[in-house]
Amino acid sequence: MSPEQIATYTSSFIAILADYSLTLISALLILFIGLYAIRLINRLIRKIMVKRNLDPTLTKFLADILLWALRILLFVTFISKLGIPTTSFVAILGAMGLAVGLSLQGSLSNFAGGMLIIVFKPFKVGDTIEAQGIIATVEEIQIFVTKMVTGNNQTVFVPNGTLSNGTIINYSMQGERRADLTFSISYDSDIKKAKDVLLDVLNKNSKVLQTPAPEVFVKNLSASSIDFAVRPWAKNANYGAVFTETLEDCKAALDQAGIAVQPYTIQK
Repeated sequence: MSPEQIATYTSSFIAILADYSLTLISALLILFIGLYAIRLINRLIRKIMVKRNLDPTLTKFLADILLWALRILLFVTFISKLGIPTTSFVAILGAMGLAVGLSLQGSLSNFAGGMLIIVFKPFKVGDTIEAQGIIATVEEIQIFVTKMVTGNNQTVFVPNGTLSNGTIINYSMQGERRADLTFSISYDSDIKKAKDVLLDVLNKNSKVLQTPAPEVFVKNLSASSIDFAVRPWAKNANYGAVFTETLEDCKAALDQAGIAVQPYTIQK
């Protein structure tokens, strides 16, 4: 290559660089300013979600999604500023997003269900709930599943999509709970005496709340017995103890009063 050719190529390169330098500088400015702005936006969003007491797992997940979405948008803007066609690139991203969405339909449903649970709070960690035929205490609300522990210490993972679309009974939300018990006595027994005995048992139990007041009333007159409804109220923490103690103490009190307890049968 002759010196004249080298000088010509050099002059052409310098001319192109001079023409393109402003575009390159502006693109780099957009890139660096954009990265700084994305970091600020991400921190601000995290602080807002923390102040609104959103679940930490959901906060991190949503913040990461926002971070990568802004980064992809910045990258597309950067290469567009450099003069590189972005139509094909955007089409590829759209096709990839569609493919991933179709392959993860179940997971996306569970993710949406997890967000609904965390935002609307039908239950929280520590609550005892009944859902999908399971009665258990919520141990952890994850993005895709809810982790629960049953009374016999079995760990159950329920998909959030199924959980959020089904019926949920929250036994802990109200703070107080009523035990619904039934005692059956023979027709030879004194109804008033039996009622007084049962009420006395409830009033003597310190775990039974007096507000709302415990109730004892005739629930049904069956073919072979008089059925009493016994309904004590208790704090959630004392519910199990009140249930079992009431069963035991009422049976003992009725026996001591000479009132025969009959087997309770459900009337169909």
